[in-house]
Amino acid sequence: MLANLNDILPRAAKEHYGVGLFNTIDTDMLEAAISAAEELRSPIIIGTAEVLLPYGELKLIAPSVIAAARRASVPVVVHYDHGLTFERCMEALKLGFTSVMFDGSAGDSANNTAATREIVKIAHAMGATVEGEIGHVGEAASGDNETNDRYTTVKEATDFVNATGVDALAVAIGTAHGAYKAKPRLDIERLKEIHAAIPTPLVLHGGSGLSDDDFRNTVREGISKVNIFTDLCIAGANAMKDAENAGADYLKTREMRVKYINAAVKQKIKLFGSVGKY
Repeated sequence: MLANLNDILPRAAKEHYGVGLFNTIDTDMLEAAISAAEELRSPIIIGTAEVLLPYGELKLIAPSVIAAARRASVPVVVHYDHGLTFERCMEALKLGFTSVMFDGSAGDSANNTAATREIVKIAHAMGATVEGEIGHVGEAASGDNETNDRYTTVKEATDFVNATGVDALAVAIGTAHGAYKAKPRLDIERLKEIHAAIPTPLVLHGGSGLSDDDFRNTVREGISKVNIFTDLCIAGANAMKDAENAGADYLKTREMRVKYINAAVKQKIKLFGSVGKY
């Protein structure tokens, strides 16, 4: 069943569990993720990010993702992740995405706020939801997630939510996108303070590579949505290696990819605590 963030995140925030956002670039990943959610009776968010469009253009991937979401027996949010421009976010909404994230966090704060507010106004009129980001979630490859002055402050979060009306807020507390070179140091106290200050569901980006305890701690202290992509790529790559070693043909290799990615998604769903919520 097709859903938006407001259909699933307020309950997650109230009951202290997380809902996974799993970015997908092909039907193998899509099938693996939705089947995992259905098996565990969990809501799920399926997305694609602007940086991933070279591997799956919006106009091509949108129909299959939306159709799969409509057929699913659990709530599925179709989310455009890390939209970097107003135009791309509008394209996603027109194609039927039920949620978009506008990421203006790398630029000027005033421009980020103004653009996000405008996207919220349009998306809400279309029955869709919007995630924003304040602070800067870094890149693991560069290590800029370790720069404390780029972490989200309570005042920034409060001012941004009040000014934009976003339905979910991605906060920077020490995570990063990509594979970590060293164990990240998460500022859990900062997360607790932000969670206490605003009612808006909070989002953790850069989830792949965190420890199980990191996930449990962040969900317990206010994270309602967790973004995962790198872990799915690793699972798919492992399947291909094992398939090659086994001498599997193309179709068997695809079957193994779906199986491995499905297992990775189920492991995260269980960890986030959303099993049996639908």
